[in-house]
Amino acid sequence: MKIYNFGSENGKDIHAYGSKQLVMTRILSSSADLQTGCMHLGPNGVVSYHQATTPQLFLVISGEGFVKGYENEEQRIQAGSAAFWEAGEWHETRTEHGLSAIVIEGISMNIYLE
Repeated sequence: MKIYNFGSENGKDIHAYGSKQLVMTRILSSSADLQTGCMHLGPNGVVSYHQATTPQLFLVISGEGFVKGYENEEQRIQAGSAAFWEAGEWHETRTEHGLSAIVIEGISMNIYLE
């Protein structure tokens, strides 16, 4: 067994799209065009409005915030909740107090959550 740390101290600051307080820790990628990472948004953090390049599943593991998609309406999201965006869908995430989320991106995904 090997233990890994995917905390923000192992991540990279991201400023794309005008994002603020965003650190992304890569977890894995596969030959099947699947990538997984842990997104850490600090207080007043934002992943600014941009298009998803592939389908994206956003699983909040701590904290809370707001997400929006093609309908451009904010919805509250918190630990234990997930958002899914289709490829090409415009979306944004923001938080007042901070949040962490596992982000899974890939060409072909089947979502089994309800």
